[in-house]
Amino acid sequence: MSWPATNHAIKFKLRLDLVQSTTMLIFSVFKTLTDQEVTVELKNDLSITGVLKSVDQFLNVRLDAIKVHDEARHPHMMAVKNCFIRGSVIRYVQLPASGVDTQLLEDATRKEAANQAKR
Repeated sequence: MSWPATNHAIKFKLRLDLVQSTTMLIFSVFKTLTDQEVTVELKNDLSITGVLKSVDQFLNVRLDAIKVHDEARHPHMMAVKNCFIRGSVIRYVQLPASGVDTQLLEDATRKEAANQAKR
């Protein structure tokens, strides 16, 4: 027996689709920024600057040639040269202004929002 879709279930499905498409949009932006310097702020207030080497669909990132911003609070990180950061612990990523085509990103965001509105 199949249950009819409730309004709440439909809203959840639309929200899930929006989150997934937004994640893919962000993922594609990060993929274009490989080999550029970025600053990653973690949820535990640790900020790391390094060269973005890779990013995956879960927004996990790998940084090389890292530098910790507050070495006094995190002395154990001074010897680390590269790191893997799980996407779920990232609060912010500061991107280089020269590395992001904002017009292209805005157009892609509008297109994605229009596609979501049609569904």
